[in-house]
Amino acid sequence: MKGFWRSYKEYYGSIIRLGVPILIGQLGMIVVAFADNIMVGRYSTEALASASFVNNVFNVANFACMGFTYGLTPLIGALFTQKRFATIGTMIRTGVWLNLAFTLFVTGIMTVLWLNLDRLGQPEELMPLIRPYYLIVLAGLLPISLFNVFAQWLFAINRTRLPMWIVLGANAVNILGNYLLIYGHWGFPEMGLMGAGVSTLTARIICPLTVIAIFCLRREFHDYFTGFREGRMTPRMAAQVNRTSWPVAMQMTFESGSFTFAAIMAGWLGAVSLAAFQIIVITGTLGFCIYYSMGNAVSVLVANASGLGDRREMRRIAFAGYHIILTLATISSLIFVLFERDMIHAFTEDVRVIEATVALIVPLVVYQLGDATQINFANALRGTSHVMPMIWIAFVSYVVVGVPATYMMGFPLGLGTYGIILSFSVSLFLAAALFLYFFMRSTRIRE
Repeated sequence: MKGFWRSYKEYYGSIIRLGVPILIGQLGMIVVAFADNIMVGRYSTEALASASFVNNVFNVANFACMGFTYGLTPLIGALFTQKRFATIGTMIRTGVWLNLAFTLFVTGIMTVLWLNLDRLGQPEELMPLIRPYYLIVLAGLLPISLFNVFAQWLFAINRTRLPMWIVLGANAVNILGNYLLIYGHWGFPEMGLMGAGVSTLTARIICPLTVIAIFCLRREFHDYFTGFREGRMTPRMAAQVNRTSWPVAMQMTFESGSFTFAAIMAGWLGAVSLAAFQIIVITGTLGFCIYYSMGNAVSVLVANASGLGDRREMRRIAFAGYHIILTLATISSLIFVLFERDMIHAFTEDVRVIEATVALIVPLVVYQLGDATQINFANALRGTSHVMPMIWIAFVSYVVVGVPATYMMGFPLGLGTYGIILSFSVSLFLAAALFLYFFMRSTRIRE
């Protein structure tokens, strides 16, 4: 046991030092998500159900755009190890242009979807709330993508605290805005669900403005800014960024898309089912964001080791991260089980929604291990820059297997929302096994 501890101790420390600021930022986002849904849920069940539908639909767009920015992390991480700071600045410039183009493409798709919302089978009484809220959320895609480009740069150069403080500051603005605009306090208009949307959009605009100001004005980032200002996007660098960004974006699109289809199916069962589904998804996000913060740190450190060509180091970092994430998954599961009713009561006082949500705690806990495992090894694989397998792993796990499993368990098997949540385990455990296999293959140690 002592030998095991000595083998991994330094890696635990490095991952935790990098991961904790990301974790704090993620927890801040979770607090905002909880606050949004608690305040909206207490405003009305209809508002909560409408927010559930729109937010779950936008999970696909948000994760696709986020995943595209993640392609920068292994590239910048490897350059940082080699101390090529001006090249990193040029890489950021390239990343900004490519991510803006990608986000505008996604925005166009989401606009077409808005024009066809009535075809998705949602409760008709919710449409007057869904349509305007959807447009407000759509306006937030571009600013948050721009922020994520610079956040990935900071993560890759091991400066994870700066994005943390920016996100926490924006989250404070978001929560205050919710208080003022949802209920109409301090002379502000009572806007209900639209107030939550305006508040979130304001916070999303603050984030990129702040990080860009820091990037341009702080002396310690002068070399990066010089490379950004004077460098030019070359076809070779654009191809390099595209090669690492598209697979991660598609992986996250397929994964989040399966959850979005699940939300649409939950809506087929009525507003109460959709509200219960939203509470469980937001609660599950607590686990996801905690695991992903440490997974992000694993990706950065694997990328640093990859820049030096050290495959043994890459494996040790990945498994040290897995030990940490498994511990966090255990803690999250215990919280879900021990405090289930307290968490649910925070969202709503509707007895029908409370009882429907309590029944979903068991499948929520079941899929935590699969989620934790796939997050760790997907991020480890991302750090190696060998990301092409991520596309078909995600497609097979979440689309070919996951979506049919959700439908089968929810409807033909008659399990309803319980079956929809339980089906997440099928796709997550399959993805976990495949990501682990390809990470091990990519880091095979040659004798």
